[in-house]
Amino acid sequence: MKAAWYESKGPAAEVLKLGDLPDPIPAAGEVRVRVHVSAVNPSDTKGRGGARGNIRMPFPRVIPHQDGAGVIDQVGEGVDQARIGERVWVYEATQGRAFGTAAQFTTVPAHKAVRLPDGVSFEAGACMGIPAMTAHRCVFADGPVTGRNVLVQGGAGAVGYYAVQMARLGGAAKVLATVSREEQAKRALEAGAHAVIQYKTENLVERVAQLLGGNARLDRVIEVAAGVNLAADVEMMAPRGVIAAYASDAVPQPPLPFWPMLSKDLTLRCVLVYVMSDEAHAEAVQYITRTLEAGAFVHQVHRVFEHDQIVEAHQACESMSNVGKVLVRIA
Repeated sequence: MKAAWYESKGPAAEVLKLGDLPDPIPAAGEVRVRVHVSAVNPSDTKGRGGARGNIRMPFPRVIPHQDGAGVIDQVGEGVDQARIGERVWVYEATQGRAFGTAAQFTTVPAHKAVRLPDGVSFEAGACMGIPAMTAHRCVFADGPVTGRNVLVQGGAGAVGYYAVQMARLGGAAKVLATVSREEQAKRALEAGAHAVIQYKTENLVERVAQLLGGNARLDRVIEVAAGVNLAADVEMMAPRGVIAAYASDAVPQPPLPFWPMLSKDLTLRCVLVYVMSDEAHAEAVQYITRTLEAGAFVHQVHRVFEHDQIVEAHQACESMSNVGKVLVRIA
């Protein structure tokens, strides 16, 4: 099979290779997927690049990418043969494993290949996985958002874009989103945000208060930059609110405003999809499937690269200057 891989960590242009490897064989309880579209997540590029000093290779050779979409063409022992030919989206393909979706074939535990509803493209399917499952956990882990006020920090990002949609679909009273520029504002509004705040030019706390009106406060915040925003989030929260944070790159070890949080009985939930419970994964899969079947999701794709453009795809994801998902077509 044609595959992309790396055998040491470092910059994409220096370590990513493209060539032929043996086709994988599904073990018991696994399926093999003929990948049509592979997705690049920040965790994929950080893992390959050795982020935060993590330069140890987990395996001698790694085919990257957690997410993708394609068709099951083989099943291992114990898996229903009827699944052969099923269109699926794949998540966490490299979680504890060496070979992900940046190849013509990947093998995963059968439950990690989820049926892709008819009429939903492979491109859309590849956008699910880590971003949509993270968004689901952030929005719903602490109960329904019906009638609640929700702020999505980074509402045009891969996770934030789906979090905005889920909050709206969940019946939130107000869904606000922060962005850094006009192109992102358009995307967040497209996702369903009632209003956007451009945090580089507007005072976040004051603008949120204006948009909510009266004495209303936020009930839930979906947070992509916890270290930068935590103090402001706490100030804007209503009592017993929840801050669900899935990233804090700029300030990786933020101070905790304990007394202000205590005074409001707030919850800070840290969300990492890779260590969510089996139940949380299953709930996310069920929700995503229902929403895809209903045609209720909109998706944003920056560009679909070809397989031999794998280096450019990783660089596009790392640049953080593009709006939309980076995908790779696997011919």
